[in-house]
Amino acid sequence: MTRIPRRYLIHEITVEPYGGESSTGTLYGPPAPVRCLLDEQTRAVRTPGGEQVTSTSTAYADLDTEAPALSRVTLPGGRTTTVIQTKRRDGRGLGTPNHLEIQLE
Repeated sequence: MTRIPRRYLIHEITVEPYGGESSTGTLYGPPAPVRCLLDEQTRAVRTPGGEQVTSTSTAYADLDTEAPALSRVTLPGGRTTTVIQTKRRDGRGLGTPNHLEIQLE
């Protein structure tokens, strides 16, 4: 499996995986640092439910990264945001750089 070369993963974000809702509020897993390439560009994206929303950033990380929709993410500058959705970019044996695209609010 070809991955994004480590030299391109120049940013680090912190991901707290979404764990559901409880009577006291939203549940998150333990924070985990994730090396990535962060593209802070605003663009329109669709949620898994088909709604069009605005994404302010996209992180490109290894395929084994855990960042389900609604996870809480802290960016390098300290801003906290939420995962809109993730997209697996897995070319299998094609030689493309396999990665997880994490679209953030």
